[in-house]
Amino acid sequence: MLKIVPDPPHDFHSLEDTLIQATDYALCAATVAHQALLLQPNSPASILMIASMHEMEALQALLEQALIQVQMPAGPRDLQ
Repeated sequence: MLKIVPDPPHDFHSLEDTLIQATDYALCAATVAHQALLLQPNSPASILMIASMHEMEALQALLEQALIQVQMPAGPRDLQ
């Protein structure tokens, strides 16, 4: 007999795990941009590398705030 409903995916991650992994990827991307800037500081693309680093740092801050919110105990949350 064929299954009508497929089994759920086995590779399940919690929201907290996903945020931690996304934060790690953002840190790695910022590190790569920083290293590229160190290797070619006078490159015409250096301004783009600096802008990329700035955006990734902002992304890291947002991800860290989301992670803090996920890790807060259940209960009334202050909405700002």
